[in-house]
Amino acid sequence: MLRLGYSPCPNDTFMFHALVHGLVPDAPELEVVMGDIEGLNQRVLDPGGDALAVSKLSVSAWARVRERYAVLDAGAALGRGCGPLVVAREPGALSGLADKKVAVPGLGTTAYALLRMFGPRHEPVPMRFDDVMPAVARGQVDAGLIIHESRFTYPEHGLVQLADLGEVWEADTGLPLPLGVIAAQHSLDEGLRDRFSAALSASVRHAWANPEASRSYIQAHAQEMAREVCEQHIALYVNAFSADLGDEGRAAIDTFVRRGTEAGVL
Repeated sequence: MLRLGYSPCPNDTFMFHALVHGLVPDAPELEVVMGDIEGLNQRVLDPGGDALAVSKLSVSAWARVRERYAVLDAGAALGRGCGPLVVAREPGALSGLADKKVAVPGLGTTAYALLRMFGPRHEPVPMRFDDVMPAVARGQVDAGLIIHESRFTYPEHGLVQLADLGEVWEADTGLPLPLGVIAAQHSLDEGLRDRFSAALSASVRHAWANPEASRSYIQAHAQEMAREVCEQHIALYVNAFSADLGDEGRAAIDTFVRRGTEAGVL
């Protein structure tokens, strides 16, 4: 049995629904562990911890464990127009955050690595991703780095966008932005890894072909997220790269790791 970790976010529950509900033939037997992305990152980053055989990881976290984990071809959150946003209470420029307090959704996230690559030196205040916008709105911090569905709802908190780090990345590299991947332990049998990856790709395609089948599972884990926000979330983060990374997806990941290493971020 494979111990599998993924998040309760709509893109993950959409992709994994068929796989974990026995709708994909010849899929490995799984034990599912759900957690927010930074929790999964930290679980895998701890070499002495209760490691998962297969897990969703931020690309920046995978870069730190790539000697232990291999990126699979299926399940990635990677694309264009899907980057993290920097938001604040008042309009301004990213450069204006020098030495300011910025709420971030975990120090191991790809979003925070991007902020370090392209933003000024600042004081990070790590917290759960869904606590970032309220912290900014309360004035607890000067700005916030938001991910997931927050990019659709930040105006409801009275916040404005200072920068789209995905746009900055795309303009700088010409590549789609790699946010998260599904990674498996190198110690797993290669045939089993390939079998799991193929089953996950089939699960993604099943979800596209049968969008209503996964709806109740998605909503059960969506923390009262509005249905239209769930649909926007899925449309943005589940795309062709989720079914198969391909050469461009692999190139984007390699470039992120190289650029992050050169910048001293990873």
